[in-house]
Amino acid sequence: MRARRIWAALAVAATAASLSACGGGDESYSSVAEKLEKSQKVVLGTKWDQPGLGLKKGSEPEGFDVDVAKYVVKELAGGKDVDITWKESASSNREAFLANGTVDIIFASYSITDSRKEKVTFGGPYIVAHQDVMVRSDDSAITKPTDLAGKRICQAAGSNSYKRITDPPPDGELNLDAQLVGAATYSECVSKLGGNNLDAVTTDDLILAGFAGQAPGKFKILGQPFTDEKYGIGLKKGDTKTCEAVNAAVTKMYQDGTAQQLFTKWFGQAQGLKAPTAAPTFEPCA
Repeated sequence: MRARRIWAALAVAATAASLSACGGGDESYSSVAEKLEKSQKVVLGTKWDQPGLGLKKGSEPEGFDVDVAKYVVKELAGGKDVDITWKESASSNREAFLANGTVDIIFASYSITDSRKEKVTFGGPYIVAHQDVMVRSDDSAITKPTDLAGKRICQAAGSNSYKRITDPPPDGELNLDAQLVGAATYSECVSKLGGNNLDAVTTDDLILAGFAGQAPGKFKILGQPFTDEKYGIGLKKGDTKTCEAVNAAVTKMYQDGTAQQLFTKWFGQAQGLKAPTAAPTFEPCA
């Protein structure tokens, strides 16, 4: 009888674990959308080191991703104010944070790729960026992406941007023999570029524009984009209900002009970047 009671207890525990609350807490919810609708609380992952997108200032991050996130979760909460717990989500830990419930939802320059879709359900994209190259302002040797052959480029942990340079299609783009220099984050990449420990930083133009804006005259962006980077809203795999809800919120964000206003707010001074006029084509919720 004792063994039977133990197995029964284990079965109950397993069932409870399968219905664990999104992002922690005492309540259990079937989706992030339900959690927001019923509790108006959410654990939200963003970058904390990317100016213009997600940069920690004081107690909260700020930037385009942050403002889009605030708009979307408020829509999911039925227009009510949301109690947001911010969690730094670097490129290297985004999938793990979603899988283990550390965060409910992620807005963090999170490019949608086939390999990531195996682990994450993506809403959106809410904007499409384009990979470009940033060099020191006095560098005349690198004028186009193909000039990166043999040059030192940054390999930020968890990011796929370097593969666009070094690998052939379909995962890569240019298939160049560049030298990879590791870094934990893109802020470290930019620091190494400024210290002559790199020849270039190559990633999304929105990320580069934010860093270039922090140090006027120190760096220049080539202005030769060569990929489409679909910024998705990261959700735990299988949360299609929330995926559909965030897509509806993003659609409204473009229809009411908020998306264009936010883009101008954060990137209006950046050369070569234009505010989008309509929502991107969404990926299937899966």
